[in-house]
Amino acid sequence: MAEEQDSSQERSEEATQKRRSDAREKGDIARSKELNTAAILIAGAIGLLVFGGIITTGLAKMMRYNLTLSRRDIFDVDFMAIHLSASLVESLVSLLPIFTLLIIAAIVGPLALGGWVLSAKVLAPQWNRLSLIKGLKRMFALRALMELFKSIAKVVLVVALAVMILLWFSSEIINIGKQDTLSAMVSSLNIVGWSVLGLSCSMLIIAVIDIPFQLYDHSRKLKMTRQEVKDEMKNTEGKPEVRSRIRQLQYDMSQRRMMAAVPEADVVITNPEHFAVALRYNSNQMGAPVLVAKGADLVAQKIREIAKANQVPVLSAPPLARAVFYSTEIDQQIPAGLYVAVAQVLAYVFQLNRFKRGKGQRPGKLPEIDIPDNLRRDT
Repeated sequence: MAEEQDSSQERSEEATQKRRSDAREKGDIARSKELNTAAILIAGAIGLLVFGGIITTGLAKMMRYNLTLSRRDIFDVDFMAIHLSASLVESLVSLLPIFTLLIIAAIVGPLALGGWVLSAKVLAPQWNRLSLIKGLKRMFALRALMELFKSIAKVVLVVALAVMILLWFSSEIINIGKQDTLSAMVSSLNIVGWSVLGLSCSMLIIAVIDIPFQLYDHSRKLKMTRQEVKDEMKNTEGKPEVRSRIRQLQYDMSQRRMMAAVPEADVVITNPEHFAVALRYNSNQMGAPVLVAKGADLVAQKIREIAKANQVPVLSAPPLARAVFYSTEIDQQIPAGLYVAVAQVLAYVFQLNRFKRGKGQRPGKLPEIDIPDNLRRDT
């Protein structure tokens, strides 16, 4: 995959999550054949040791059934088929536990490294592998050298352990000839089980060495050049001009929504020129006043114009306007530290609305509003 791609740039960047996901979809994951082989062999050896008695009993019963024939059975042409079917059933029942253990090991082995991946792309023909030059490169690549080292190590370890096991069980092997049939079968299966377990441990040693190499080699194959990382970011997130245009459209939409909310505000507080914030409060629906619009300079001017056109009170309170502008986002409630200050403004607006409806006296000048030090934002 990655190692077959020609590039003049050095692959110094770690693979991105997208690169790893794409490789996994293609079935390109870290695998250790030695781990899978060791898992199956060890499972088989354990199965022989644990279920050896069941297997021996079943095989002995099958042999007794097939070798003990009456005169009538010998001359019955249909009896051989009956014996064959009964022997097959008995063999399957006897070997079923060890077969089940082997199937579990064959499933768990791949899951232990890389997980389970079903990808039809692995079955697709890869014509680039027919290249003679690339084939020669793979022959002398780091992976090929590692496979050669593993093959030599497997032969040396297996032969050495086999000799040690034969010497260890030499007396038991000789004594098998002195035992009766059933005892000999039990002893043979016991020796075979321990022998296979010992030889399987040699594969486990190879697997312990192979797993870190497979992880390293897979990570190395997936490394990317800086240009590949940049290209992937462009393909994933889009070109900078497109992203800038999208952000501009999103900003314009948010501005239109914000301006549409100004006529619903209860009051607009200004700086009076540079800042403007529009607040709305409904005691039955809200726990605190909500900021429905805010802006600076030209946006603030637009908010004031819309407010005046829709008869929304516009009050000048510079410290409060700056405090709300910097501490609160659109559609959020004002912070608790500004409750008293905003309540003073809303109370003044309530008196002003009563006066306009002819139900009260005209309120005086808006009193000076105190802003907590932690929320005060002086120019």
